[in-house]
Amino acid sequence: MLPLVFTPHGVKTGLAGQGEALARRAALLAEAGVEARLLSYDASDAVLEPLQLLFVAGLPDGESQALARRARALGVLVNVEDVPALCDFHVPALVRRGELLLTASTGGSVPGLSRRLREWLADNFGPEWTHRLRELSAERAKLRSAGFSPTEVSEKVRDLIEEKGWL
Repeated sequence: MLPLVFTPHGVKTGLAGQGEALARRAALLAEAGVEARLLSYDASDAVLEPLQLLFVAGLPDGESQALARRARALGVLVNVEDVPALCDFHVPALVRRGELLLTASTGGSVPGLSRRLREWLADNFGPEWTHRLRELSAERAKLRSAGFSPTEVSEKVRDLIEEKGWL
């Protein structure tokens, strides 16, 4: 596994599915700022070809397999919810606190553990971390503009976190 966090702007993303699984995946993508094009399970190759990512959720196995196979043949990276064998990438369990993103993943092998870790992270990193991150970001910007080296900036931010007793 290689964990990546990317800015979704400009990434051509499709979403196919049905029911509650589709609604959950759509909400997750929207919260992350991903503008996903809603597709039918039998979308044509012409519709699939421009995509870079395809998320599939809530479709019957046969439809998921066929769609994933066609998209992958066109060079699209595919994630089929809860079917690791059909996934080119996995979406970790996540907790979002403003720009702070905390994740846990087992590569799809033990989703229950990822879910439990997400719950623990949510309990231990509450909504106050949205403000804390903004405060730390502003302090970091001040230190950088004052000419401190990256190592010094990192040390001073760590010291501030310790001083405030946040971790």
